Amino acid sequence: MAVGAVNPVRALSDATPHPYWLDDPSRPEALPALVGDEHCDLLVVGGGYSGLWTALLAKERDPGRDVVLIEAERTGWAASGRNGGFCAASLTHGWANGHARWPAELRTLEELGHRNLDDIEATLARHGIDCDFERTGEIDVATAPHQVQELREAAGRAAALGVTGHTFLDRDAVRAEADSPTFLAGLWNRTGVAMLHPAKLAWGLRRACLGLGVRIYEHTPGTELSSRRASLAVRTPYGRVFARHAALGTNAFPSLVKRLRPYIAPVYDYALMTEPLTEEQLASVGWRRRQGLSDSANHFHYFRLTADNRVLWGGYDIVYRYGGGVRAEYDHHPATYQRLAEHFFRCFPQLEGVRFSHAWGGAIDTCSRFSAFFGTAHGGRVAYALGFTGLGVGATRFGADVMLDLLSGVRTERTELEMVRSRPLPFPPEPVRSVGIGITQWAMTRADRDGRRNLWLRAMDRLGLGFDS
Repeated sequence: MAVGAVNPVRALSDATPHPYWLDDPSRPEALPALVGDEHCDLLVVGGGYSGLWTALLAKERDPGRDVVLIEAERTGWAASGRNGGFCAASLTHGWANGHARWPAELRTLEELGHRNLDDIEATLARHGIDCDFERTGEIDVATAPHQVQELREAAGRAAALGVTGHTFLDRDAVRAEADSPTFLAGLWNRTGVAMLHPAKLAWGLRRACLGLGVRIYEHTPGTELSSRRASLAVRTPYGRVFARHAALGTNAFPSLVKRLRPYIAPVYDYALMTEPLTEEQLASVGWRRRQGLSDSANHFHYFRLTADNRVLWGGYDIVYRYGGGVRAEYDHHPATYQRLAEHFFRCFPQLEGVRFSHAWGGAIDTCSRFSAFFGTAHGGRVAYALGFTGLGVGATRFGADVMLDLLSGVRTERTELEMVRSRPLPFPPEPVRSVGIGITQWAMTRADRDGRRNLWLRAMDRLGLGFDS
């Protein structure tokens, strides 16, 4: 079948403009908003993974701690309910990024990351959270000749650094795992990534928090943070929360600690979901071991199978809007949907006739080092974790532990990490920010074509700056 014969617009014509994961009958009813004043030991701001893990771990560490969580919309509504469902062990947006920034700590960071993923799996079992968890790993695939050697070299560097579980796959081997005429090679991370239903994870964490006594208020944005003596106060539209400590899990949204805002550039990522594949369609692709897949380009695609054998296909475009706003109208980008559909059928021409059921987007909290940073404010009474840059499904649990460590004032293995003690460089103000991001996007597209990082990208590398999703 010639790729040109596939009509991607027709395949999109019935797609619901809503995140597939949130379009689920098991979605719990909304909880009431806060009206009046509340008092607690720990206030958690944000009802995504970062906030939910913080609230849950706080109660597991100290069941007597009085914890309140407020969420501006509904639990799991933002990035936690609209991502690709890849739960990675990596805390550093891949071991290569970790090695470039913290080479002396890489072994420790890898060990902590795998321990964190093990702990997530154990938590799901302990609290009976059914979120379609499958620890099938992930394959990075080469779709351009220069990427084949890059993956081969990456496998060698991983082995030399003691990073285990990575296997290089040649063309025949990778196509035996998932068959696409565009796949030239692969690097299989066998145990460091799990697939899951991201919204069900958020809803399961919410249920576990409520079961442990966390008081959760939805449709309750925190609008202002202030401190006085031994007390913090967060104002909401209809009341206030007074707390001894606070943990901020607002990520892509403007932080209540205003000095942190320059460190985050919200970018928008988009995804499509197909209808369920038939047995014949699935057999034409193979994919028997159900690994997550992503290609190796700077503008990359990520794709995986759901529990009912749909294909989620996302990524490629990284859309930044001038000023870095986060708005509902940015959640959809028809031009990107069409581009993604075209790329899908180029990757899997044997799936001609498959239609897309859902199309959606959402904001990612990108920072210049591609991985989270941490710290405190208001005399150590407020902790934050920000900048997960698209790899927060797993790393937010680690970030929650870091925030609780920092609030306790006790030195731990986590708080002693250079990764935790350091910060990325902030993004420059507008209009320099938009110009710089635009140049970087152009340079990344060019590098995808010829495999060479130009002078601009090499300068960014030397400064420790980057732009990714």
